[in-house]
Amino acid sequence: QLQASGGGSVQAGGSLRLSCAASGRTFSTGSVAWFRQAPGKEREFVAAIFRSASNHYADSVSGRFTISRDNAKNTVHLQMNSLKPEDTAVYYCAGGAGVILSALRNPSVYYYWGQGTKVTVSS
Repeated sequence: QLQASGGGSVQAGGSLRLSCAASGRTFSTGSVAWFRQAPGKEREFVAAIFRSASNHYADSVSGRFTISRDNAKNTVHLQMNSLKPEDTAVYYCAGGAGVILSALRNPSVYYYWGQGTKVTVSS
């Protein structure tokens, strides 16, 4: 199971740090991603760590968000800086053992999902 936390309400320009803790499995070898879904919109890719080898970001968050892994705590973080109102969404973490690089941004390839944590950015 994955447990996402760290959401909240901030003003534009502020920061939040999301966390995704895994229980009963490890992140150490699989790929882990963050997706988000705003009201009335489809779920979209935000960031991912591909098999502990490389980090990938959506263009809309590149340079503002940083994904990182803490293997000792079996947790993945998403540091979000310079937040904008358009970042408002429910954020979900997802994990998968056999994700290939070309499918990293496709939510359907991830087996495990957290419950989501809400982020609200006001202008």
